Amino acid sequence: MKTIIMGYGRIGSQVGKLLTEQAHEVTIIDHDADADGRLGPNFKGRIIRGLGFDHNILLQAGIEEAEAFVAASHSDNANIVAARIARNIFHVPRVVARLFDPLRAEIYQRLGLITISPNNWGAERILQVLIHSELDVWDTFGRGEVSLVRVDATPQLIGRTVNHVNVPGEFLVASITRNEQAFIPVTGTVFQDGDVLNLVVLSTAMARLEGMLGLERR
Repeated sequence: MKTIIMGYGRIGSQVGKLLTEQAHEVTIIDHDADADGRLGPNFKGRIIRGLGFDHNILLQAGIEEAEAFVAASHSDNANIVAARIARNIFHVPRVVARLFDPLRAEIYQRLGLITISPNNWGAERILQVLIHSELDVWDTFGRGEVSLVRVDATPQLIGRTVNHVNVPGEFLVASITRNEQAFIPVTGTVFQDGDVLNLVVLSTAMARLEGMLGLERR
């Protein structure tokens, strides 16, 4: 996965290192000349000096081919602007913005922008949002150990029962929305085409859930 990270502070650096360790292609945009010192000798990505909302800098970073964009600078305003440019102008499939102001984060979340609050999320949670892109994470509990995930019923599920998906201690189907009506299923409820599932998932079980649903991991 080709990912651009704007801002190489504590969160940005952790996300960058985690991604490169998993063999993803990472480009860092940072105006701070000291960013190199936070990368470490094993960092295999590249760094571009400049502002992450500058059109030419984004093009230089490869925004037109990027599959994910993380706005993790220390400025909420800069993160919002950069994230909206990445999503609305360059149509990057997966865009995440770190916002310190929880009220603004909630507002932009309602507008369809994935926002991360440093009080509740860390680099590992951002990584999950990027990599498990078919699983729409709506909320987390505790320190992010458990997630509330929304996903459309996949062909592998149609005709099967909820009992087929529920795995004790890892994930379970909390509700199903069918014909715009939500209900709490029982173990014998049969999945139908068009169902939208809300699942409670242990964060470490995301990959296993994707495999069960037949989703491709990025």
